[in-house]
Amino acid sequence: MNINLPNFEKIRVLVVGDVMLDRYWKGDASRISPEAPIPIVHIKEFSDSPGGASNVALNVKALGTQVVLLGLIGKDETGKILQNKLNEKGVNHQLQIVPELPTIAKTRIIAHNQQLIRLDFEKNFFDIDTQELIKIYKTHLNNTNIVIISDYGKGIANCVKQIIQLARLKNIPVLVDPKGRDFSIYHGATLITPNLSEFETIVGPCRTDQELEQKGLELLQANNFTAVLVTRGAQGMSLIHKAEKTLHIPTQVHEIYDVTGAGDTVIATLAVALSSGEHLAKACELANIAASIVVRKLGAVSISAAELRRTLRKRDNSWLGITSKEQLLQDVADAKAHGETIVMTNGCFDILHTGHISYLEQAKSLGSRLIVAINDDDSVKKLKGPKRPVNSLEKRMVVLAGLRCVDWVIPFSEDTPEELITAITPDVLVKGGDWQVDEIIGAKHVIKHGGVVQSLPYVDNYSTTDIISRIRGSKQ
Repeated sequence: MNINLPNFEKIRVLVVGDVMLDRYWKGDASRISPEAPIPIVHIKEFSDSPGGASNVALNVKALGTQVVLLGLIGKDETGKILQNKLNEKGVNHQLQIVPELPTIAKTRIIAHNQQLIRLDFEKNFFDIDTQELIKIYKTHLNNTNIVIISDYGKGIANCVKQIIQLARLKNIPVLVDPKGRDFSIYHGATLITPNLSEFETIVGPCRTDQELEQKGLELLQANNFTAVLVTRGAQGMSLIHKAEKTLHIPTQVHEIYDVTGAGDTVIATLAVALSSGEHLAKACELANIAASIVVRKLGAVSISAAELRRTLRKRDNSWLGITSKEQLLQDVADAKAHGETIVMTNGCFDILHTGHISYLEQAKSLGSRLIVAINDDDSVKKLKGPKRPVNSLEKRMVVLAGLRCVDWVIPFSEDTPEELITAITPDVLVKGGDWQVDEIIGAKHVIKHGGVVQSLPYVDNYSTTDIISRIRGSKQ
């Protein structure tokens, strides 16, 4: 399934759930304790990051989407740290403070990139009056596209029925990452995303795909869900829909490093994709790919839209080749963010010959990625006369895109590529022939922005005009 990443900037997501602080203590373990058969960890590094529903909100924010986070915290130092971390990440949050309870925290002891133990500091919020939270929720509901409920079994379940009902009255979709032994509390939700263990806790063991599908259909019909997405680890995902054929999506990753927070990434990506207008099946495919990225990393992490876009396009072999201006600008930004040097040149490239190949290979050697801007047919006619081009724009672009040294090919219709060069701002601008640097179109802009401009010599005795003349002469 080929997927393009939509623009997520205008989407508004409301996340409600069990928030917590994830703490990581990292060090070396090279000795066994004389007191008990356990490793001694010499702690060298501490770090804190938002966890639970907070991590869902981070994932939403990282995709370039507007997000508001609601939840419950204690009146303590841990709660302050969590709020500060959310502020640092630009996550809009309104957390109800419960003075008599501590903010939930989970501390992971890590040595040599392996978790040795997790320490949980928590008291559940089940007996807390959540009406203040509901009031805050109502104020945000009119300005949201979708609601995510992130239930970690710490107390948010007290008000999920009301959260779902209020949203559905306004026809706002509700996605739930569920917990516990009773999924009926999520009655009326649009979609739930249990992992296989959570799913089987409710419906019983599923020995085959057919059994999983049947039990999933029974579950969604009993609880008025539109769909159930079961995440199955190494087996990928299964989307069970009341009105469509079940879709089994294979896993995209061959090596799992750490599954911490993968479910948060799935539901965040799914919500954002659905709100952007993607069909549910494509949104699930996108969420599956996003999860394949995060499980290769240590800890609960979020991925950016740029990282997801790059993974998508590499998978679909659309990362390179013939492109549009809008897509090229995104790709160039991604490449520059990863330290790659962008080289750009332009020309008609009507009949590709040895001189062109040599020139383009020289240009590519000056950086990491080579962009070739190519004159469209009308532009070539203005430059070369009414009998040119010999080859149409489409054919010329296909040939250029097939060269190993060329990364992107983009057409332009203007008399010069100056507007395109200004938009892209390459690190290196090159032109073939005996051009002086100050004569090269776009040179002033590139130099002004710290770039380099070079004139590369053509290979002698190779010219498109000469080749055309010889061909025409041989026909007479």
